[in-house]
Amino acid sequence: MNMIKTAMLIAFMTALFMGIGYLIGGTGGMMIALVIAVAMNGFSYWNADKMVLRMNGAVEVDERSAPEYYGMVRDLAANAGLPMPKVYVINQEQPNAFATGRNPDNAAVAATTGLLDRLTPEEVAGVMAHELAHIQNRDTLIMTITATLAGAISMLGNFALFFGSGRDNNNPLGIVGVLIAMIVAPFAAMIVQMAISRTREYSADRRGAEICGRPEWLASALAKIAQAAGRSVNVPAERNPATAHMFIINPLNGQRADGLFSTHPDTQNRVDALMAMTDAGGPAAPARSAEPATRRTSGVPGTGKRWGRAHDGNDGQGGPWG
Repeated sequence: MNMIKTAMLIAFMTALFMGIGYLIGGTGGMMIALVIAVAMNGFSYWNADKMVLRMNGAVEVDERSAPEYYGMVRDLAANAGLPMPKVYVINQEQPNAFATGRNPDNAAVAATTGLLDRLTPEEVAGVMAHELAHIQNRDTLIMTITATLAGAISMLGNFALFFGSGRDNNNPLGIVGVLIAMIVAPFAAMIVQMAISRTREYSADRRGAEICGRPEWLASALAKIAQAAGRSVNVPAERNPATAHMFIINPLNGQRADGLFSTHPDTQNRVDALMAMTDAGGPAAPARSAEPATRRTSGVPGTGKRWGRAHDGNDGQGGPWG
């Protein structure tokens, strides 16, 4: 049902984009808008993951530089039947994480140092399982397409003022068409983008709980992340708010309401849904692959550096962010 709803919303955004082109330049404008939409989505399909990782200053890690974190992702990916994604760390105090990539064979997950340092291994496993669920559900591609279309609709809306009000244009509705293109269409696109984001988050929460086997791990993580996110500023995300919908919790300071303009569902609603899975006898047994990942290396309890290099007497300071 979620996939059908998402497909309908994307189709609506595409039609809206072409409609703006029609309002600006008639049939010719509509065709130009279609070409622009195809070109922008083609570029995003191949390059959006690299752009998002670069914008957030993500650094790729491997089993040698972050053995426990990398091993956990590998085990959870195997548990979900997914190829091993690339694994990244973002040097950012705010606890958060996101997934990106056009398909499961070309995917990446990224977690902030704040998330890896502040959460327990079980909670981190819940978060990474959620991100892998996004990859498995192909939400990363869906959200890339919707973000691109929303941005393009806003861009055309701005153009409407300059190209849609001239005396010789083909705008069939005159000034009314210009106002629709400038105000109504970008507003509608923003609402649709946020609606898709909220729909996909609930789905990823459920599948993530199944992947890690313990809904309460993810529920506990969401509560901690939401509380901490409101007290810290994620500078790269604030500079690039169009990427906010990709994070497990909205990284923009103070934006967590479950209203019309939020990119994420209310955190308490998500926690309640996950705990209802436990109460209803949902996934309860620990995922066979998630637990060993938390024991693969000795770690350094109490230092907040569990996710760097294996303990060698240097209190875990050898990680890529240490």
